[in-house]
Amino acid sequence: MNVLVIGDTHIPRRALSLPKKISEFIESKLFDLIICTGDLTERDVLEYFETLAKVVVVRGNMDHLGLPDYSELKVEDVKVGVIHGHQVYPRGNREKLVEIGKQKSVDVLISGHTHTPDIYMEDVLLLNPGSATGVWGGGGGSMKPSFIVLNVEGRKVDVKLYELERELSVRSERFYLK
Repeated sequence: MNVLVIGDTHIPRRALSLPKKISEFIESKLFDLIICTGDLTERDVLEYFETLAKVVVVRGNMDHLGLPDYSELKVEDVKVGVIHGHQVYPRGNREKLVEIGKQKSVDVLISGHTHTPDIYMEDVLLLNPGSATGVWGGGGGSMKPSFIVLNVEGRKVDVKLYELERELSVRSERFYLK
């Protein structure tokens, strides 16, 4: 399964649109699923993602769209939990995110809110796609637009983290989940 993991767009409040290089990239690929960590802020962004693939989305702290706070799904043989991340203080606290993942008995916990991408493995694979528009988040952020593409086969998870400066750069990691 080919999965786009994206979030924290804050369109149109903090950004007018996705950066052109990101929208061109995601529109050129075929995704089986899009997982969105919230803070879309407008239904138009969700509707755009829905034109590309089936979407699983959670409510961010800036969303007023009637979305769930938590979602859980199977991707191949991998149990995935999705939260926005505002449930954790301080922002992005890995220990607390791992604890949530363990409480939910998921293999992978996807969250956003920090606007800084992250890939971390300790009992649970933690993934944060950062902000797709690179906008400032209440606690800072990388200020670089970013997103993740997952390729999942059985319990093998290939993670590609894309960040945009002048061009899209990619960092790849492979995980074999127990």
